[in-house]
Amino acid sequence: MDYQGFITVVRERADLPEAEAEQVACRTLRTLSRRISVGEAEDIAERLPQQLRSCVELDGSRQTFHLDGFIKRLEEQLGVDRGKAEREAKAVVAALWSTIGSDEFDDMRSELPKDFGPLLDEAVAEAPRSGLKDAPFTGPLSFDEWVNRVAELAGMDRERAIRATEAVLEVLAMRITEGQVADLAPFVPVELRPALENGVARSGGKAMPLSAEAFLREVARRERLPRAEAFKHARAVLAVLREGVGEKEFSDTVAQLPGEFRELLRQD
Repeated sequence: MDYQGFITVVRERADLPEAEAEQVACRTLRTLSRRISVGEAEDIAERLPQQLRSCVELDGSRQTFHLDGFIKRLEEQLGVDRGKAEREAKAVVAALWSTIGSDEFDDMRSELPKDFGPLLDEAVAEAPRSGLKDAPFTGPLSFDEWVNRVAELAGMDRERAIRATEAVLEVLAMRITEGQVADLAPFVPVELRPALENGVARSGGKAMPLSAEAFLREVARRERLPRAEAFKHARAVLAVLREGVGEKEFSDTVAQLPGEFRELLRQD
C-alpha cells in the first residue's frame, strides 16, 4: 500500500480530515514503535511508504506499557478522548496490517502484551485486503488440468472435483496465514482463487488453529459428505496443490500445519 492509500484508510476509518489523518498516522506509528524492539521497528519501517518511515522510532530506549498506557499516550499526543484515541489507533493499525502483511504484523504482535489482542484483532477485521484474484497467474497447471487431476486422483467426475477443490482450498486458507495464502495465489488458477479469498475472510486474516480432524469436518460440511469421502478429497486436492505451487511454496505451507496432518499429505 502506498502513502496515499495508507492515509486514506486512516481517514475513512477514523472519520478524519486528510491533514489530521496524516498526523494521527505518524504519531500512532511512533508510539507503537517505541513499544517493540529496534529490530522489529526496522523491519516495519522498511515495509512502509517512504513518507512514513521517519515516524518509526529507531533510536532511544524502548518503553514498556500495556494497551491502557498506549491509548493514554495517544490521548495526550492527539488531544482527544479515549474513545476517539482507540478508534484512531485501530484505523492506523488496519492500514499498517494491509501495508506490511500478516506475517510481519504477527511478528510485531508477538512483542506486544496480550491485552493488545482485541484492538489488533478488530483492526485486522476492518483492514482492506488486496484481491488475491488480481495476482498474475504463474502456475504450471491450468484450471482444467487442476480439476482433471483432482478428479483422476479421487475417482470422481469433474463437477464434484471442482466442489472438492473449492472446499479444501477454502479451509486451507482458513488454517494458514494470509501471507502464505498470498504466496500461493499466483500458482492457483484464477477460477479457484475465490475459495482462497473466502477462507481468508472467514479467518479474518489470522490462521485458525484447526486440528486435522477439525479441518476434515470443515471440508465435509462444505461438501455435505461423510468424513471418509472428505479425507479422500482433501488428499487429492493437497496432492495437486503440491504439483501446482511447487516444492518451496508447498513446504512453506506444510510448515504451518501440525504433524497430525501427515496422513493428509502422504503420497502413495
